[in-house]
Amino acid sequence: MVRRPLGNHHHGPDTFLVTSDTTRTQGTQRTQQVAADAENETGNETGAEAGTGAADLRESITRARVVLWDFDGPICRLFAGYSAEGVADGLVEWLEGRGLHHLLTESERASLDPHVVLRAVDRRRPGSDLVAELEERLTQEELKATSSAMPTAYADPLIRTLTALGKRLAITTNNSPRVVASYLATRGLTSCFAPHVYGRTQQLRHLKPHPHCLNLALRATGSAPGTALMIGDTPSDFLAARDAGVPFLGYARNERKAKLLRGAGATQVVHSLEPVLTAIRSL
Repeated sequence: MVRRPLGNHHHGPDTFLVTSDTTRTQGTQRTQQVAADAENETGNETGAEAGTGAADLRESITRARVVLWDFDGPICRLFAGYSAEGVADGLVEWLEGRGLHHLLTESERASLDPHVVLRAVDRRRPGSDLVAELEERLTQEELKATSSAMPTAYADPLIRTLTALGKRLAITTNNSPRVVASYLATRGLTSCFAPHVYGRTQQLRHLKPHPHCLNLALRATGSAPGTALMIGDTPSDFLAARDAGVPFLGYARNERKAKLLRGAGATQVVHSLEPVLTAIRSL
């Protein structure tokens, strides 16, 4: 059975068109969970941090000719139903099974982030077949995760609204571009971004916070840094945007993430994409 997106027809933050009563129920539950997660994680927040009001958001969007999106976080929670910690453990076990445990420090072996493991091996065996194989293993795990990825509340209608307003969109991510393409296809969003998806390659030194993928997007869209806006949810997103000279809008689904962004230097942070959508609909 196939789940198909409904294009611009939304009831709430996300809507699915399904081909059976069973899948329809699953799609509705998934949509309701998106909205519930957003509400629970923002608590009593209005959706925007103090100083990030509607006028600020409208100005940021109005100024932007191109909007650069991080993928895992602002667009979806890639590992919502598939443990990133388990993926990291799997990579560590794979290395240990080949007698390569010495390539990781104790803290790297205990990391919950697969990218920490990948970067560590790349630092010690740069450009090797080992790094290429490890990166491919991570890509395959990410592809498995797309089937249970949770759409970020209001992301789909925001993406479609920005496209309708004539904004150019690009994805700048540390995830594999194959994973991004797979997810966008399931949501009917491919045309909003294609061909501008810039993700992880085997040149791991270019992962954010390096601004490489942002610079690729700017060059490909013919955009000056000051005419762009990046939407990201981690300090590495902010640092990459800062180094590329791109204005930054932080998305933090909870206060812990908001504190990390503010600690890195981000000044414009929202707890939900709803106020961003509301602001641009008033343009």
